[in-house]
Parts: sequence; structure tokens; C-alpha cells
Amino acid sequence: MEAEIPGHSAESPGDDHRPHRKGAKVADVRRYGQPPGLKDRRNEEHWAGRLYMRDVSPYFAWLALRLGFSPNQLTYLMMASGVLAGLVVSLPADPLWTALGGAVLVQVYLLLDCVDGEVARYLRQTSVAGVFLDRIGHYLSEISLLAGLGFMAQGGWRNGGWVELGLVAALGAALIKAETDNVVVARAKSGLPADPSGGDRALRPRSTRIALARQAASMLRFHRIIGAVELSLLILAAAVADAVLGADGPVAVRVLTVAVAAVAVVQTLLHLVSILASRRLK
Repeated sequence: MEAEIPGHSAESPGDDHRPHRKGAKVADVRRYGQPPGLKDRRNEEHWAGRLYMRDVSPYFAWLALRLGFSPNQLTYLMMASGVLAGLVVSLPADPLWTALGGAVLVQVYLLLDCVDGEVARYLRQTSVAGVFLDRIGHYLSEISLLAGLGFMAQGGWRNGGWVELGLVAALGAALIKAETDNVVVARAKSGLPADPSGGDRALRPRSTRIALARQAASMLRFHRIIGAVELSLLILAAAVADAVLGADGPVAVRVLTVAVAAVAVVQTLLHLVSILASRRLK
């Protein structure tokens, strides 16, 4: 998740005496690459990371250290995996296999999203550039996967309403992330700190009705279906359903496409209203 700082050496003196990257062990990666509380970052750590990926990633971070990968290189590989997942899903081939390929690539994307940060922390090479690249990687992966879903629903690489619906969903996913990121931009341009005072209370809308609506939407978790990990699994499930039911066309995939487009549009509007009604811009 974090990129290297130019000119910063992994052998910089420190007070923890961590081994050189070539001599690191998996236990060292867990100690220095996964600081205490990492899995508890509810707003930043994906549920799949907490559930299983953070248990697996240190082994791959250890391998990346041994092979000499930099955090930047791992982040670029993460970005490529996410984009490739959307491309594979869009292929005019058996939807069951393209959906499976996309789901596997998204798991690789999630793994690399963990590994690049662990390597960066181990090498003491975290940076603002790393955070920026990480955000761009998330944008690209979700946009690619939603666009790929539109082509899958269309039945191949040709124009049509289903492709357009997938692009609508992709635009909505990008706008939701842009709305979140631009809170920090707006505060910085106004000379305010990145995080508003008041902690979680600042995130809550001042209107009781809007706050209740936001809480209900958060509990239902509808917004998660446009996330790369969840969406890849839903695409696979829809492809399996179409194969089992022997439907005339990708019926389940098309139902999923309508659902994600609707959620993306509604969530874009609700998220904007929630931000404007909260204290995040104060």
C-alpha cells in the first residue's frame, strides 16, 4: 500500500535492529510489517484482510523481500492484477471460466495490496506517493471490474445497453471514492487538518433523519457489492447460477449488472449528501 521514498535505504540505522531484507524471516515480517492494531483499522482494512489475507501475506512479503522487490513495484503489480481481472471478466468466452479467472486475479490484487504495505513498513519506505498509488490502484480495479461485468452481461465485446449500464456503475464507483478523497483535498485547500476534530462524531450527519438513513444503509452493506473483492465473488456466483440453470443468456449476470448500477447511482448520491450533512467539511 505504501511506496518507497527515493533515497531511503532499508539499511538506515534504527532502534529495532531488524535483519537485512535477504535475512528476514516470516516472523520478522509479521513483527515489523504488521504493526499492532493493523487488523483493527475498520475503515481501512478490508474484511478479507482481517479474515484470512493478513495471515497469508507475510509469507509472500518475505518472498518479495528475498527477491528484491520494492514497494512501488509491488503496488504496480497490484494495479495490474486489478485491471487484468476486469479484462478477463470481459472476455468473449465461457462466462464460468472468465468469472473464475477474474475472482482469482482479484484475490491476487488483494494479496499484493497487503504485501506492498508490509514490505514498505519493513524497509521503512512508506510514503505519501505510496498512499496515492494505492488509491489509484483501488480506483482502477473497481472501474475495470464493473466495466468488465457490463461486457459479460452484453455477451461479448460489442456495444449495447448492458455495457453502458456497467460503465454507469463504474462511474458511480469512481465518484464515491472521489467524494471521499476530496474531503481531504477540500480541507487541505482551506488550511484545515486532514481529519476533522470529533472523531467518529464528525462523520455523522447533523440531521437525525439523515443519520438514521446512513446508519441503516451501513448496516445493510449494500455498497459493498461494488467493491472489487465482493463483486468478483458475486460475478462468479452469477456465472455459476447461469450455468446450473441453463438459462438462455446470462440472466443472473444481467440481474447483477442492474443491481450494481442501481447501488452505485444511489450510493453516489447518498454519500454526497452524507458528507455535506456531516461536520467533515467544517
